[in-house]
Amino acid sequence: MAMTEGWKVWAKGISFGMEVGMVNLPYALLSHYRKLRLSDTEAMLLIQLLAYQQVEHNDFPSIDELEQRMGTSTGTVSSIIRRLMKDGWITIDEDNDETTGIHSERYNLSGMYDRLGQCIAEERAAARQHAKDRVVSVQQQEEQERNLFVIFEKEFARPLSPMECETISGWLDQDGYPEELILLSLKEAVFAGKVHFRYIDRILLEWSRNRVQTAEDAKAYAQKFRGRS
Repeated sequence: MAMTEGWKVWAKGISFGMEVGMVNLPYALLSHYRKLRLSDTEAMLLIQLLAYQQVEHNDFPSIDELEQRMGTSTGTVSSIIRRLMKDGWITIDEDNDETTGIHSERYNLSGMYDRLGQCIAEERAAARQHAKDRVVSVQQQEEQERNLFVIFEKEFARPLSPMECETISGWLDQDGYPEELILLSLKEAVFAGKVHFRYIDRILLEWSRNRVQTAEDAKAYAQKFRGRS
């Protein structure tokens, strides 16, 4: 029983130790480091620098300390640091204390925060632009459909019924016929003197069966059909 209580106390102490030794990490580093072309080892080195600064109050851990902490081979950490400095992720600041004459250095991670902030800003700007483009696309589609309805009403010389409007919408949304093909089928119906929806629907169905997908295909098919007549 005493052993059990002892383990509980020990576990609680470990829990407390982990809590007071927590490191604040930028979530963007964890979620975006791949997108920013950092390797796992490079991202871990940045995390270790944050840990040294926040928990151990060591702004300039040695290469040996970093290699031992990360378990890397000799020279790996030095190579990574050079690359991160070259790409602007970190810098090394130098300080000379005039009073004591002590020279010190520290890793400056401002570049990391700048890179992460720029990445997030670009993502949000792209998302806003995508949403804007979708709105414009929907508006353009609605405008095209309105124009299509207006053209049909002009050719029929009367307002379209709700059923006829639904038929046109079905051609666009369900059947996926391009607007240009629908307009050409209307012209074919006018040319044949059969301006009614069933005839137009038969034209579109016939074109679909014969893989007519563009205005050029439709014109070629119509000429071929008339040549046989």
